[in-house]
Formats: sequence, structure tokens, C-alpha cells
Amino acid sequence: MEKKYVIGVDVGGQTAKCGVVDAEGNVVAQEVLVSNETSEAAVFIAELAETLKKLIAKAGVEGKIAGIGVGAPNANYYTGNIEFAPNLTWTLAGSKIIPFAKMLSEAMGGLKVTLTNDANAAALGEMKYGVAKLMKIKDFIMITLGTGVGSGIVINGQLLYGHDGFAGELGHTIVVRENGRQCGCGRKGCLEAYCSAIGVARTAKEWLEESEEPSLLRSKSDITSKDVYDAAKDGDALAKRVFDYTGRLLGTQLADFIAFSAPEAIILFGGLARAKEFLTEPIEKAMNDNVLPLWKNKVKLLYSTLPASDAAILGASALGWE
Repeated sequence: MEKKYVIGVDVGGQTAKCGVVDAEGNVVAQEVLVSNETSEAAVFIAELAETLKKLIAKAGVEGKIAGIGVGAPNANYYTGNIEFAPNLTWTLAGSKIIPFAKMLSEAMGGLKVTLTNDANAAALGEMKYGVAKLMKIKDFIMITLGTGVGSGIVINGQLLYGHDGFAGELGHTIVVRENGRQCGCGRKGCLEAYCSAIGVARTAKEWLEESEEPSLLRSKSDITSKDVYDAAKDGDALAKRVFDYTGRLLGTQLADFIAFSAPEAIILFGGLARAKEFLTEPIEKAMNDNVLPLWKNKVKLLYSTLPASDAAILGASALGWE
């Protein structure tokens, strides 16, 4: 029987988004599973497998699945392992090295599972379904702005994995060297600690504590990046400055990333990228103020064109066709 569908799974620090996808990039059935309610990898994978089996039945595609693609933080394409992911809660017998692809394949009756970094999956999705395909871009850097900051580096149409499978951890380059924030990876001053959704919320909380400036955010008991975005849309001055600061930090770091691979474009993806009306100007200015002259005003800043509700699933599903 011809295999006409794949499954895409995007594993995040809070949820796992799952979907059945056809060859044209249509998500025919999807589900969201909470990913941080257990510390046991085996428990989560068993729950995920049951969810996927129900999705396959719901879509009526039993026996037609070519494979499962999974995007996850700190995922290794070569080994199929998730290793030391700071934003995931699970362990396996006390270890933070999880043979995720093998365990999920076994739980799914031997169905092939291909795993990669969540940002690499997003880059694959853009190449197969999104703006990189539309604009025929073969050299770009994908930056995912979500719970963390991930990156997928594409050179001449090929993802860069490095010798050990972990190339592209640009979210863990240092952006603040003096008294930098503690990052979940164990280091201080990482880009992720400032330019992720969590980082935006941390900036807002710190600034509120350091001043008495009036702000709509003072009425929030536990500030999220969405709260900051909503306040900025309502004209809140502090919230707008949070995004300006975030954008300048990100743009400055992008200038260094450009020197590495000379991309035609930087593509931003993820929940925080939806705040583009507050981020674009400071990112572009800082990027072009700090990049080498030969790349000044030459690298495009683009945003993912994948449908917001399906983007993560589509990115991961691109792996399922391999």
C-alpha cells in the first residue's frame, strides 16, 4: 500500500503538538499533549504513542503512514537521542540522555521515527512548505523564538549537523558577558536567557522591580511574554522597551551569525516571532549596525510563512518523508 502520509511531532518545554500530514502539506488531524506533567521519559513516550495511534485512527490512515518526524530541543539526528535538554523535564533511569526515536518507534510497532533539533525541523519545514521554498532560498539561518531560542543552519540546501549532530546551538552563544543571567543550560548570559519567551518575561519582571514606572504589567501576578505583547499593543511604554531591548540583543547576535555562514536570509519562527511589529525594527538596525560592511543591508530578515497553528507540526513532518 502506498504511504501517503507522515506524522509530525513538535516537542516543546510545555506541550507536544502532533499531526497527520499529507504530501501537499495539509494537516488532516492534530492534537496537543502536555509535555511537562511527568519527569519520566517512558511515561511521556507511552502517552505520546497512544495519542498518535488515536490520531491515525481519527484520520482514517491506518497502514498509510510513511514515517514519524520529531523536532525536539537538544535532539540528535545521528543518534535519535534527546540529550541534556534544559527545557524538558524528563529523565530515563536518572539520565538526561533519552533514546527517544528508538523508544517511540517501539511504542508505535516499529514505525520509522526520525528525530532532529526543533529548530532544524522548522528549517526543513520552511524548505519543504514555506518561505524558503517560495523564494528559492538555499542559504539561511532559522531562528526559533519560543520557550528557548533554537537555530537551524542551512547551507546550499543542506542542514548543518556537525560531526556529532549538535551544530546550530546559537541560542547558547553568550550575548551578555558581565553579570549575565543564568541560563537553563547551566551557563550565564546566553541569548536564550534574554530573547526567548521566558527571557522577555524575565526582562519585564526585572524592570518592574527596579523602578516604579507605571505599567499595565503591574496588574499581572505571573507575567508571560504574551502579557508583555498585549501590553505593548495597548501602548505600554515599558513593554515596548522590553521588545526594543530584546530585538537589539538578537540583532547584534545575528550580525555574528551572518559572519559564520553568509546566509541570504534569517528566518524567524515561533510564538515570540508573532511580536514582529515590535521586534523587526530593532533587530534590523542592530544587525546592520554590527555586521561586517560587506553584508550590511544585504541579509533579508524574514518571518515564517507556515500557518501559525500548523507550523511546528509541518516542520517536524518534513522529517517523516526521509
